[in-house]
Amino acid sequence: MNKVVKNAAEAVADIQDGASIMLGGFGLCGIPENCINALYDKEVKELTCISNNAGVDGFGLGKLLTKHQIKKMISSYVGENKEFERQLLSGELEVDLVPQGTLAERIRAGGAGIPAFFVPAGYGTEVSEGKEVRKFNGKPHVMEFGMRADFAIVKAWKGDKSGNLIYRHTANNFNQPMAMAGKITIAEVEELVEIGELDPNQIHTPGIFVQRIFQGTDYEKRIEFATTRD
Repeated sequence: MNKVVKNAAEAVADIQDGASIMLGGFGLCGIPENCINALYDKEVKELTCISNNAGVDGFGLGKLLTKHQIKKMISSYVGENKEFERQLLSGELEVDLVPQGTLAERIRAGGAGIPAFFVPAGYGTEVSEGKEVRKFNGKPHVMEFGMRADFAIVKAWKGDKSGNLIYRHTANNFNQPMAMAGKITIAEVEELVEIGELDPNQIHTPGIFVQRIFQGTDYEKRIEFATTRD
């Protein structure tokens, strides 16, 4: 099976309106910049996007928000995006805020084939409304469901043509579990190498989970904000 595609546009060509997509990254670290830009150019809409956060104004997922391409966001932190806030308060955007650890575990569980699990986080808050609660060791726990998506789009430092991936430092974050939880997983990498060039002991995501891979270009690698002093 040839997994290598030419570029981001080819990688996302079959993503249609209404698709659910997991997008790796933490803040702006390790986000699939090329694929997000390709989705922006494709103008696909009515998307359900699952990501730790929603980018910033005009960059990352914030770029898709400017064209109202996202119908629903499932995320845990959205504090750096004014357009996100505006759409949320105006009712233009459906939002499901999930505690960060719970979001990570829902994605990991989905990739591992675990249908549901119990966590103490969120008990007694809006997060637990309408959900089953059980006590374990005398402490209430909320039942959460494993999560999968039509597509998972991840960013890695290096990958080979079989789809084996290595992430670097913080960019591992949500990329690794999301790569396991997509029905179709697309990986963009900074460096694409031949099969056998990666050290097997360093691989984070085995190629069995990846259906498409390409070498990205022109990464900006922004940070959300910078605090400086004289």
